[in-house]
Amino acid sequence: MTDPAPRPLLFLDVDGPLIPFGATRDQLPHGYPTYPTPSSREASLEHPLLDRMNPGYGPRLAALPCDLVWATTWAEDANECISPRLGLPRLPVVDWPDSPDSPGSDDIEDALHWKTRALVAWAAGRPFAWLDDEITDADRAWVSAHHPGRALLLRVGPTVGLTDADFIALDRWLRDRP
Repeated sequence: MTDPAPRPLLFLDVDGPLIPFGATRDQLPHGYPTYPTPSSREASLEHPLLDRMNPGYGPRLAALPCDLVWATTWAEDANECISPRLGLPRLPVVDWPDSPDSPGSDDIEDALHWKTRALVAWAAGRPFAWLDDEITDADRAWVSAHHPGRALLLRVGPTVGLTDADFIALDRWLRDRP
């Protein structure tokens, strides 16, 4: 009997995808919607943008057929501040290299996001999706050339955060497994 294929990973960035930022007054004249919780008062003083995070993201992320992983500079703080607000359990956290990647030998390598190589190494051949607001075509091309498994690099607009369209695209990709 063969082992079933491992579930895909979902690498989650926080700032941008989960906590939208950067909209102008023209884009959002009344400001961002907020979702304060009674227990969030203290955490909101330390991280005032946390109230922008839609708690509805948690159940939607948890329902996806994948293993969630924090891929954010929040590091372990994501488990302390973000997971409880979303109703998620503690998640694995990608440990980032101490120094950014050194420049590569060609234009694609030079344009890579500093997280790209680390995420491919962390996935170790496993299929993965990556939600981030800084993904570019250079990252997609590099992952396609250097990662043997399936990968979806989904750029999320930082001014709006995750949208229904993002969840639909992610769910379709995750369920469309060979």
